[in-house]
Amino acid sequence: MNTIELGRQGEDLAAAYLDSRGMRVVDRNWRSSAGEIDIVAVDGRCLVICEVKTRASNTAGEPVEAVTPDKVRRLRRLAAAWVQAGGGRRRRAVRIDVVAIWWPRGAAPVIRHLKGVG
Repeated sequence: MNTIELGRQGEDLAAAYLDSRGMRVVDRNWRSSAGEIDIVAVDGRCLVICEVKTRASNTAGEPVEAVTPDKVRRLRRLAAAWVQAGGGRRRRAVRIDVVAIWWPRGAAPVIRHLKGVG
């Protein structure tokens, strides 16, 4: 499996995981000129912008390590752009989450969900 397929499968797994935790996925792979949001979900009254990082090995570090402070700032700007584009109610609180998936070949994936990273 190449990295694009791994990433796509990781996003599918993350969406199913969030759904199983009572969150409602409302958008996926939303793009603007500023970048992409992997998953937009609603958790109660909170709008959740979710970055998904999937890795088959830890040689490049833990998946969550790829979400830098710059990436979190970009996700905040993307969240505002998503709302502005008509994606949601303006007065809803916004939270940035990361779903980090470690999925070595031939093994079951390990999911780590970090809420409110920035």
